[in-house]
Amino acid sequence: MYYLGIDVGGMSIKVGIVDQNGSILVKDKFHTGNERSYQEIIRDIGEFSVNMIEKSGVGIENIKSVGIGIPGTPDCKNGVLIYANNLSFRNVPFREDLKKYFNCPIYIDNDANVAALAEAVAGVCKDASISMTITLGTGVGSGLVIDGKVYGGFNYAAPEIGHMVIVEDGYLCTCGRYGCWEAYASATGLIRMTKDIAQRFPGSEIHRICNHDLGNVDARTAFQAKRAGDFAATLVIQRFTKHLATGIVNLINLFQPEILAIGGGLSKEGDYLMDDVKKIVYSEIYSKDPVPQCRIEYAKMGNDAGIVGAAFLGL
Repeated sequence: MYYLGIDVGGMSIKVGIVDQNGSILVKDKFHTGNERSYQEIIRDIGEFSVNMIEKSGVGIENIKSVGIGIPGTPDCKNGVLIYANNLSFRNVPFREDLKKYFNCPIYIDNDANVAALAEAVAGVCKDASISMTITLGTGVGSGLVIDGKVYGGFNYAAPEIGHMVIVEDGYLCTCGRYGCWEAYASATGLIRMTKDIAQRFPGSEIHRICNHDLGNVDARTAFQAKRAGDFAATLVIQRFTKHLATGIVNLINLFQPEILAIGGGLSKEGDYLMDDVKKIVYSEIYSKDPVPQCRIEYAKMGNDAGIVGAAFLGL
């Protein structure tokens, strides 16, 4: 039997057929067109998926279940997406509407939870009893998997660890609170810190890299300048590293996952970032040797995480 995974994003919708080992047999994608109505998008999801299954030769009767991963707040029990800000969806019945195309169980969950499940079933967290995956991108996404099942809390809204406060009365977060981890440990937070410190050091390498226009600063700028030996950039990365490590320490103290996987665009800095993060984490966590320690690893499912994790929601 096979599973269909649907990864819904603001820019594109990816669809794939996955086997029981987490391997993708075939995948394809189409432009979301998020300015369109929900009715148009759900129609395209259904028709595109059915056509792809037919072309693959798998046979729709061999699809055991369909899973959908989407940014936002789901009602997993009833298959309803309650809210998704980047698609302007409110209380849309994904499961009911996709029943027009599939005669099998249909599941829905948040995209960060789905990515965490992918790492747990086929990625770096495979065989771990408890694992967490965090994604460091525009925001900070997170997912917790316990004994192969996504933990979402009683209302399917957990865990929003990006919105735990690490700095009292700190920077305003998009959620409306001040001092959230996401406001400091995301690409957005890193860009803000880079601009703030660059303004204090007009001779910084940061200015040369962004062509003397701080509007050109991105999440790589400070790392590039630090590699060139720039003092201001070194200060930026030191602060960012400390903020990132603070949140990770909190997560480990709270959940004690066997493996904590780090993904997202910022994880591409690899050991250049994470070696220093790990030094802080393992010096500050509450549980010390000889207690078994959480392993911090790099997520490995990449762009396939949404498809694989969504496909395995029915397991």
